[in-house]
Parts: sequence; structure tokens; C-alpha cells
Amino acid sequence: MTLHGTNSWILGEGRVAVIDPGPEDPAHLRAILGALAPGETVSHILVTHAHRDHAPLARALAAATGAPVLAFGDATAGRSQAMARLAAGGRAGGGEGVDAGFRPDERLADGETVAGAGWSLTALHTPGHMGNHLCFLWGERLFSGDHVMAWSSSLVSPPDGDMGQYMAALDRLAGTGARVAHPGHGPDVTDLPDRIAALAAHRRAREAQIRAALAEGPATAAALAARLYADTPEALLPAAARNVFAHLVDLAERGLARPEGPVDPDTRFGPG
Repeated sequence: MTLHGTNSWILGEGRVAVIDPGPEDPAHLRAILGALAPGETVSHILVTHAHRDHAPLARALAAATGAPVLAFGDATAGRSQAMARLAAGGRAGGGEGVDAGFRPDERLADGETVAGAGWSLTALHTPGHMGNHLCFLWGERLFSGDHVMAWSSSLVSPPDGDMGQYMAALDRLAGTGARVAHPGHGPDVTDLPDRIAALAAHRRAREAQIRAALAEGPATAAALAARLYADTPEALLPAAARNVFAHLVDLAERGLARPEGPVDPDTRFGPG
């Protein structure tokens, strides 16, 4: 689910910033340090979100360079009230690679600017894929983490992911004026406004499919995924079911779907 792996971005000259150090992999650490020019040092380590393919190497990179780690907060920061309730119930988690021990040295608030030699980034809180997700705006360029990618849509898996937050964050990013995105995985997004519009349209279409299916009778997330993702390889259906579950939770929050019991991935939902 990371395509070719995690993209780690190095900004500036002399005293540089690193965005998303990546997984706890010594080879990845060597690659980052080896990409520095002679005499260069790392002044800031920025983490978009606390998934294990983005955050864990921050600890080793900080130890090697002395640079502080900056992020929105720990792995539970930024959750909506609805997702906090799900998490407290202990029934909803999908276990998608959360770096549960992640703690930044410094917290970045929404809208806060961080600057260094040759770079200046504005942190944008963009929950949805994960509650503590940040994107970093640099003029017309956006370091988009896992929120906007060219090769795939984002996994949204409660309680770490929240479909309502995801859609709201897409709308916010559409208003930034950014034209190009450098994502956490895969190639650059060279037509960012069009890509954001396409991702939002895809989610709205999926929601419409789910509501139409529920009108025919109650169903679980897994049953809906098997029906609606007919062309998806079987190995990816569990991830598809997590996306469907995120839609169902969002629909229930908006009064457009009704769970037949405590909200969890195995609960049947009917129309609201």
C-alpha cells in the first residue's frame, strides 16, 4: 500500500529540512544522510502523520542530526469527537500501521509557519487519512503526505481516519491555490486542482453507491465492499471494507444511515 515506498523530501541548502523520514529502516536512514551535500546539516524534521511508513525513522534521524521532530501531535491528536467515541469503545480499529509511540519534540499548530535556509512552510491540519495529518504549503507547492496522491486514493479507516474530515480537508486544500503536490508515495501530482476535484468526486460517487445499496436492505461494510468493489483484487478487499466502513460511520453521523447495533466493522447498517 506504499507503491514503491515512502518519499522523504529534503528542502533547502546548508541547514535543511526533512519531510517524512519514513519507516524504521537503516537503509532509508543512510539514503537520507547520503543525499546531503558535504557540510549540510538537518535543522528540522517534519512528519505529516504518525503511520509506520512515515514517522518512526524520525527518532533515528533526530539522534543522528540533533534536529527536532515537528508534527501536529501524537498518534491520537486531531481525532473528531465521533472517532474518539469509536476509539474509546475499542471496537472499530483496523490496525493500519499506526506508530502508537510517536511523540514530536515540537507541536505545529494549524496555520503555523516554519522557515529555514531557502524554505518556508505553512502547516495545514488536514485530518481524514489520520487525525494528526498535516500538509505543508510552500507557495504553489504542497507536500501532501497521504492526503492527495497521484497513483491512488487514500485509505480512510476509523477511528484513525474520518471520512467527514477527509472531505472537508480536500475542500480546504482546493482553496490554497497550490498547483503541484509532492506526496508521501508515488509520483508528483502535477495537476493538483484537478486531482483534488477527482478525489472528491470519487468519494461522493462511492457514497451514492453505498446509499443506493442500503436502500435495498441493511448490510455490513464487508458485504458492501464485495459488492461495490467487484473489480478489486481479493487481497485488497479488507482495505476497501475499511473505506466503506468510514463512509458508513460518516453517513450515520449525518443521519443518512442507521447502525443496527454498536458501531463496529461487523455491524449492519440500514438507511437513515
